[in-house]
Amino acid sequence: MLYTDSNPQQHAYKVGSLLFCPTCGNLLDQITSQMSISCNCCQSVFAPPSGYTVVTKSRPNTFVSALKSKRELVQTNVASQEASATIDEKCPKCGAPEMSFHTMQLRSADEGQTVFYSCVKCGYKYSINS
Repeated sequence: MLYTDSNPQQHAYKVGSLLFCPTCGNLLDQITSQMSISCNCCQSVFAPPSGYTVVTKSRPNTFVSALKSKRELVQTNVASQEASATIDEKCPKCGAPEMSFHTMQLRSADEGQTVFYSCVKCGYKYSINS
């Protein structure tokens, strides 16, 4: 999409970094030093304007990657699974009489769960495979 600059003395044209074919709507390849841009779908050919500037504006959440989505999903699941209970277990580090614990299935299904202990007083953490 081409549009004129508010200050025509500075730049003749500003071009968005995502260009679409006006004929079929296909996403065009980026403008290079070639004399023309061709559409891979409908084979239309366009001459880039002379004296153009490529302008790109995006926000961090504009293009959410699949990896980021999966990471957030895993973090949400782990946080929901970490609901803990308090038991009368002596902390091996500070000797406090209570610790909190939660369990998770980290190994294969035919093996026991892993128990995660956390001291309510000093924050010391350890785990035991049951």
